[in-house]
Amino acid sequence: MKVCILDYGSGNVKSVFNMISTLTEDVTISNNTSDIKNASHLILPGVGAFGASMKKINENIPVDELANEVLNTKKPFLGICVGMQVLAEKGLEFGEHKGFGWINGTVEKLNVPDNLTLPHIGWNDINIKKQNNVLLNHFTDHQDFYFVHSFAVSGTDEEYIVSDTEYGTNFISVVNKENIFGVQFHPEKSQKAGKVLIENFLNIK
Repeated sequence: MKVCILDYGSGNVKSVFNMISTLTEDVTISNNTSDIKNASHLILPGVGAFGASMKKINENIPVDELANEVLNTKKPFLGICVGMQVLAEKGLEFGEHKGFGWINGTVEKLNVPDNLTLPHIGWNDINIKKQNNVLLNHFTDHQDFYFVHSFAVSGTDEEYIVSDTEYGTNFISVVNKENIFGVQFHPEKSQKAGKVLIENFLNIK
């Protein structure tokens, strides 16, 4: 196992590294092409606005090489929070911005009633739609995870939606298309549940 955590300058990279370090010693934070090629598992943490994140990703990460390893070599990939959102075709935060387009859909602001505030911050449970998905091994429905976001992916094909979550409206909280996984919540802030989820991801071959 060789885990490569990609870093475009997002604030949660070190926390993700610290959690994974409790599961394997073979983990590095790197955007180097050689590390991406040599990795068995790729993880993209993210916080911040969609457009600004995509700009930093394009400036700091060899996206073409990453796409080759994920889409052609089929290495397991996990996007966390904004790292999940950029998998979509486009995001509508502060204008329209192009995403990776690895999963169909658009990142839109949560349409919540007036009595709920944004961002959506704190613990919330997931409604599992794909009970046998490998990323959610050992979990039952309504498992709590920690969220911090105002936007979420919408319009994704039903077959790729592993779970959704309710916060005044239902939004997609876990996606999976072949070897590509995304979670809207923060496993690194979700204590034991987050660690189990990361371990499930690392067990994917």
